[in-house]
Amino acid sequence: MTDRVLALLDGTLLDPAAPFLRADDYGVLRGDGIFETTLVVDGAPRDLDEHLLRLAISARMTDLELPGADRWRTGITAAIGAWTGGRDMVLRLIATRGPEGANRPTCFVMGGPVAPRIAQDRAEGVRVLTLERGFSGTEAAALPWLLAGAKTLSYAVNMAAQRHAAANGADDVVFVGSDGHVLEAPTATVVIAQGRHLVTPPLQGILAGITVERLWPAARAAGFTTETAPLTVQDLHAADGVWLLSSVRLIAPVVRIDGADRPAGAVTAELAAALDVPPAR
Repeated sequence: MTDRVLALLDGTLLDPAAPFLRADDYGVLRGDGIFETTLVVDGAPRDLDEHLLRLAISARMTDLELPGADRWRTGITAAIGAWTGGRDMVLRLIATRGPEGANRPTCFVMGGPVAPRIAQDRAEGVRVLTLERGFSGTEAAALPWLLAGAKTLSYAVNMAAQRHAAANGADDVVFVGSDGHVLEAPTATVVIAQGRHLVTPPLQGILAGITVERLWPAARAAGFTTETAPLTVQDLHAADGVWLLSSVRLIAPVVRIDGADRPAGAVTAELAAALDVPPAR
């Protein structure tokens, strides 16, 4: 059984356990690069066009010149074709700035198993802490060098926040701006329900969530209304439901905020159906 795959953009398959990146690659030295992650179900990657587009947007924001989408699709097809690890796979598209002085990116596609925690988060929900980001979304949007809307390899702060959550009896965090407005989770977008009205924060200073983009039209077709509007921590506590949405976890109800338990949200099953969440297996 193949539970890890690694492919180049020409379709060449490499041993995922063998050394690949050079020690002087800027992705290693400085975390200088971009990536995308999505879920593959029964050989079909979810929202692939949208992920390739967001990869291209991140490339423009970071001044990375990447191969075109067709080249990425060749590597993706090779990785999916080599996968024998089960019906679900996590697919990662990665581009670093490349070796020092080489002036060319290092691009590759990785496939791996879905973490067991993912199914648990969907079924049982997640406990979150709210943490200050240190700046507001509008401030970050006005400072493009902060790369707040790009999906970069520099995830050390996000991972430190999740370790802080784990050390304090929680599963994840929700970042809050210096103006008191809710931003995002380290690897997910925040959505709340007020009755059958769904709200997510504006995109100022945060990453555009592909899963939310998928949810919005499907939710409206199911009788919900949707809105992008500023949210506060008080809005989270008062909401009829709070969820973290991402491309692999898809949708997970928030069941505790800063130590205060809250209901999972009566419409969680409806939203999961709107997102076409695969059944637990």
